[in-house]
Amino acid sequence: MKPGAVVKILLVEDDELFRLGLRMRLQQETGIEIVAEAEDGEQAVELANRYLLDLVLLDVGLPGIGGIEACRQIKQQHPDLPILVLTSRSEKPLIARLIEAGAQGYCLKGIPPESLILALRSVAAGASWWDQTATTEIRAAFGANNTAAPIQNKQPADNPLTKREQEILALVAAGKSNQEIAEILYIASGTVRVHVHAILHKLEVRDRTQAAILAIQKGLVAKELLRNS
Repeated sequence: MKPGAVVKILLVEDDELFRLGLRMRLQQETGIEIVAEAEDGEQAVELANRYLLDLVLLDVGLPGIGGIEACRQIKQQHPDLPILVLTSRSEKPLIARLIEAGAQGYCLKGIPPESLILALRSVAAGASWWDQTATTEIRAAFGANNTAAPIQNKQPADNPLTKREQEILALVAAGKSNQEIAEILYIASGTVRVHVHAILHKLEVRDRTQAAILAIQKGLVAKELLRNS
């Protein structure tokens, strides 16, 4: 997304009161626009086809075809449209099913509003966002070499970072600024910033220095990326 661009969101939630409260909160944020709302899976797929969107904020427990199937169908028709799941469900098999369906992120209802806003902006900018519960399950799946759960874009064990996040982390470890990283990767500096936020969140560290040290100590970044940085 271009810096300063408005994030156009499809809000999919069957609980009318929760949806109303969520819409009112999100619309208080500059640069976020709820362009359409759906209350079941079929309607979500239909509206995703009708509007130009930057992100789908999707509940899982929907009437009709359900949230996971809606996610799968939307991604089949719009592979580049990011989907962030916001749900009260946290069953272990759900995480793998969401990743298989193509979701880029997962948040539990009750997440602080500021964290949800950051998750929305991060996912809309091309990053991924998995809360601590989901990250633990993903790491457990990697550690157990769980081939039964079809995880997309597999990373090394204990590495929750996407390929793009690994590239950015390698440049952070090389001491590059956000602006320098943006120029090297031909992306906006604002996009770099949200990626860095996501990296710090996933690695549970406070700053770039800690992230760089962790990347080197735990081998979170491929050696060839570090060499090329």
